[in-house]
Amino acid sequence: MAEISRFPESRHTPAADPGRIARAAAGDAGAWSALVNRHLPAVTRCAAYMLGDHTEAEDVAQDTFVRLHRKLDSWEGGEDGLSSWLHRVAVNLSIDRKRAPARPVSLVEIGDVSEPAGLDGPLDRKRHVEAALAGLPDRQRAALVLVHYQGLSGREAASALEISVEALESLLARARRTLRNTLAPVRADLLGAHHD
Repeated sequence: MAEISRFPESRHTPAADPGRIARAAAGDAGAWSALVNRHLPAVTRCAAYMLGDHTEAEDVAQDTFVRLHRKLDSWEGGEDGLSSWLHRVAVNLSIDRKRAPARPVSLVEIGDVSEPAGLDGPLDRKRHVEAALAGLPDRQRAALVLVHYQGLSGREAASALEISVEALESLLARARRTLRNTLAPVRADLLGAHHD
């Protein structure tokens, strides 16, 4: 599984601008570029957590912004609800992509699949956690990704998933419980040797 932290938060993210969407809809390339620069890293990270694959995540992010571009003319509300909308689209596209029939994989793509038996370092621990995350049901994984990895508030995450805050809390509780149970056999390894 590819390393998910490849898409860090941009330190030069343009600030929210209430008129930027209208200017982008009117054909202002600078306004469109600023929208993409502001939101693309978070959308790509969200898709990467959902899919566990950066190439697939980049495709989902591109599809998400294609959909936004088509919607610009009818968008209402400035940038206030844009982040939730983009996350909703990215989550739904990621779920659709995961449910699509798998493409055949050539032996050249597979390469050497041997892995060490134990958790020998931070990368092995990270892979184990990513595998457990990937094993969650789609909606539980989406809730966990939006709140814990993307930093959305409960209200924003609920809006992105089009559910109530109470339903979001239920998804989060089930996801956390499943992760605890899944990771229980390697808990000591994940916490490190010095944890009591």
